[in-house]
Amino acid sequence: MPPGTDYDNCCRPALDGLIWPTTAEALMRSRYTAFARGHKDHLFRTWHAKTRPSDIGVDADTEWLGLEIVDTTGGSESDETGMVRFRATYRDHLGEHTLEENSSFVRRAGRWVYLDALD
Repeated sequence: MPPGTDYDNCCRPALDGLIWPTTAEALMRSRYTAFARGHKDHLFRTWHAKTRPSDIGVDADTEWLGLEIVDTTGGSESDETGMVRFRATYRDHLGEHTLEENSSFVRRAGRWVYLDALD
């Protein structure tokens, strides 16, 4: 899903469960969108069962402002593991912040899932 792609052509089909993202980066973009839109079901579905918290923790008072993919390693349609380094900006009651993370992804039953943060 290229940057700037509108919601209906980018992440809505994944959040609605119509498709499963085919790369780790596409899954990362759909998960960011799920956080921004408060879509806990998608976050739950795409989080590895071994590392998924009992409370997904979407904060309705957090306003997500943007996502930048900094780097990817692996994570293609033919890989079994992948890493996506990203920066996400958001605003909460304390002001504007940047979250930077190396997210680890693996295939489970042929589908990409978020495993954990590497930092």
